[in-house]
Amino acid sequence: MAITLYHNPRCSKSRQALALLEEHGAEVTVRRYLDDPLSEEELRDLMSRLDADGERLVRTQEPEWQEVEINLEDQEQVIRAIVTHPKLMERPIADDGKRAVIGRPPEDVLALVHAAD
Repeated sequence: MAITLYHNPRCSKSRQALALLEEHGAEVTVRRYLDDPLSEEELRDLMSRLDADGERLVRTQEPEWQEVEINLEDQEQVIRAIVTHPKLMERPIADDGKRAVIGRPPEDVLALVHAAD
């Protein structure tokens, strides 16, 4: 089963998550979400598989956060903010199509590898 990694190569945690997945033999498809942003529909689907709320999914320390005024408990507001400002999406996120996890810490992505065992 392939794992999609929503990846920013400039992020050390994202690079660590990719290396861990590869070291454990996972078939990884990398999606550089800043170059290929997710649509609203893709974000809805991804959020339905995440064990995280909007607050964990949004990078509130980014300068773009200051441009948006959203309620982090409102999934639609979170989705629109990320579609408009992809940099706001937390990274990395690993998704096997059934379950998705935020790789903070990077070792968390291994839950998808071990689930396939």
